[in-house]
Amino acid sequence: MLTKRIIACMDVRDGQVVKGVQFQQLRHAGDPAELARRYNVEGIDEVVVLDITATLESRQALAHTIRAVAREIFLPLTVGGGIRSEDDAAAAVDAGADKVSLNTAALRNPGLITTLARRYGSQAVIVAIDAKRRAASAEEGFGVYVRSGTTDAARDAVEWARHAESRGAGEILLTSMDRDGTRAGFDCDLTAAVANAVNIPVIASGGAGTLAHFADVFREGCADAALAASIFHYADTSVSVLKDYLRTAGIPVRL
Repeated sequence: MLTKRIIACMDVRDGQVVKGVQFQQLRHAGDPAELARRYNVEGIDEVVVLDITATLESRQALAHTIRAVAREIFLPLTVGGGIRSEDDAAAAVDAGADKVSLNTAALRNPGLITTLARRYGSQAVIVAIDAKRRAASAEEGFGVYVRSGTTDAARDAVEWARHAESRGAGEILLTSMDRDGTRAGFDCDLTAAVANAVNIPVIASGGAGTLAHFADVFREGCADAALAASIFHYADTSVSVLKDYLRTAGIPVRL
């Protein structure tokens, strides 16, 4: 079995890390560089920085924030938010990003996925999907939302993930809007639906609250990686403790 990755996500607004519940009620969570420094020491596998208002404000992700984080870590850094063109992606890479994450722009222009995959390689292109259940039952499917979760894209999450893969995406960053910030556990139904539909890694996001939630999404959700924010930002647990737990549970992780 391939090693499962643990990823820390930093949602950045006005140069500071924030965290909310279901994309609302944002509160301060720390300085990006300081948090990155701690995660690097604790043994996180990757870091994701999402400039959550860049798309809404029609601007690039903040380069100075990317540089500050990149200086503190010696592991893969993904940057998302405001990447609408090849030039935007190049600016993020020049600032220190190893991967770029596309969301709204990918839906508007799927060809951008292909363009960036050809320039940087598919492994450097992540398509982020913010999804929400259409009804209480997972059988009704999952809708895709864009513009920081404010707009219904009228697309099915599984169908869009397949299309993104066909365009050259190397990974899917899948966030459950229903679970985001709730600490109620990952949406394993959503994650499994997408993971079983594509042949590229799926990163589960939204809902991490306990160590067991990570084990659940790796087993039941078939996730290749699990991303979390609150549980790490507020030091509810450490990366090392989580990895020890997963290893004991029989889930392979990098120590």
